[in-house]
Amino acid sequence: MVTALLLVPLVVVAALWLPTPAFALFLGTVVLVAAWEWCNLAGASSPVQRAGFVAATGLAMLLAWLFPQWQIWLLAGSVLWWVVQGARIAALDRIRPASGFDFPLLAVGLLVLIPSWVALVRLDSIPNVGPGLVLFLFLLVWTADTAAYFAGRRWGRAKLAPVVSPGKTRAGVYGALVGAGACGLLLGWIGSFGFARTLAAALVCALVAAVSVIGDLYESWLKRRRGVKDSGRLLPGHGGLLDRIDSMTAAAPAFALGLVALGVGS
Repeated sequence: MVTALLLVPLVVVAALWLPTPAFALFLGTVVLVAAWEWCNLAGASSPVQRAGFVAATGLAMLLAWLFPQWQIWLLAGSVLWWVVQGARIAALDRIRPASGFDFPLLAVGLLVLIPSWVALVRLDSIPNVGPGLVLFLFLLVWTADTAAYFAGRRWGRAKLAPVVSPGKTRAGVYGALVGAGACGLLLGWIGSFGFARTLAAALVCALVAAVSVIGDLYESWLKRRRGVKDSGRLLPGHGGLLDRIDSMTAAAPAFALGLVALGVGS
């Protein structure tokens, strides 16, 4: 709990007060730490392997910064990839244990980490409203998680993906969609979107919540196949940093792409 109370204000301050280049560096540091932890899930135990992947992650962020014209395609590819992973997870009947070094999973790590960094930096760079949109995204994911928790506890019967995450229920997902949809209505009201665009914003936010669930389930699957409880031990009482941002890695690209569809910051 103490760790969470320290992290949340840090992110809020960074989003509100740092100019976009500094915010990108701040987030880049977070992503590099997450990249180091991703090596645990890929079985990359050698310091050379870990350093190489962290360096590759840093280079990928630099290229994404230098060639912004490719960012929209990166976001679209990321969302499509998460949808495919959702279908794969839904079809799982058992988890096959993994051992040894899984090099292809390092490439997957870039697809998970880089688009989320791009999405948050892109949001922050939107004139006048960028930092507010970053904070709204955090509020959206938090609201969806909270609504899922209470709906699951109250009405949860049918399991969502018992092989991967026995605690998640379909009722919890429905709660997340409703909570996220309410956030979308709030966004439309604050932004004076008009009736049709406000409904579209509610739909976008609900879809973002659905994708965030996939991000959470995907990391749970990776941890279970490796037989580990957490991705790392950086945060006392919370596991690794990657454990705290698994939903965001999927939600951020979907939200940024959804705003483009709504005509915000495009």
